[in-house]
Amino acid sequence: MRLPKALRNTSLVIGAAISLAIILCAIFAPYVATHGVEQMDMRNRFAGPSIEHLLGTDNFGRDLWSRMVFGARVSLSIALISVACSAVIGTVVGLVAGYFGGWVDQVLMRVTDIFLGFPAIVLALAIVAVLGPGMFNVSLAIIVVAWTEYARVVRSTTLVLREQNYVQAAKALGASPARIIFREILPNALGPIIVLASLGLGTAVISESALSFLGFGLPPPTPTWGWTLSYGTRFMRDAPWLSIVSGATIMVTVLGFNLLGDGLRDVLDPRQLSRGGGMAAKAS
Repeated sequence: MRLPKALRNTSLVIGAAISLAIILCAIFAPYVATHGVEQMDMRNRFAGPSIEHLLGTDNFGRDLWSRMVFGARVSLSIALISVACSAVIGTVVGLVAGYFGGWVDQVLMRVTDIFLGFPAIVLALAIVAVLGPGMFNVSLAIIVVAWTEYARVVRSTTLVLREQNYVQAAKALGASPARIIFREILPNALGPIIVLASLGLGTAVISESALSFLGFGLPPPTPTWGWTLSYGTRFMRDAPWLSIVSGATIMVTVLGFNLLGDGLRDVLDPRQLSRGGGMAAKAS
């Protein structure tokens, strides 16, 4: 990927700028926040945006800007963990299924189809309802519903790559299947994986926010965007900025990751990604 080409891609530049800004806010939350995340000021309940409280306050007088900043830590931590684990699991499944084919491919893809048969949010809700709220359980729920997309795309890409001359040459030289998969095929399949992971970050943020909105995310008083959006709906008349700010924060974050993913798709060999997606549709 050449830097000048990347800089000419508007989606990539804007998406990277938004994503980087939000990530930096999450990393340096104690320095970016203007108030303590649980600091209450009952005299300033439902205070509107001002110099003292940039985004206003909630029903306990807590500074909304500070809670959004610390909420970014929760959402991004869950998103990064779930996307990383989903990508690893799905990539391994897709590589093995695509390379070996036959009954191995059939078994792995039918298992994938079983998971795809459940609505994603319903399956995630069921998992969290059984295991209980918490960062690990929410991440696990997102992983369970997200790995299938990586498996299908990587399998389709592997079906194409395993027929290439350099792979056939490695086989002729006696290379083991593991070496061929991870040394020859995987490096050439990283483009689609990186793009899917970038787009998956936005999806994971939405999933975590949806679970928190429904009361299945991290329990209060942990600041989360979804929970702020949920209880903000109770005070739409008195403090509409609670829902507006939290909803806008989720929207901008997801937009940034989606623009980043679209830009990476354009820069990182779009023909290979579209070929993988097309074969995934045929293979299903």
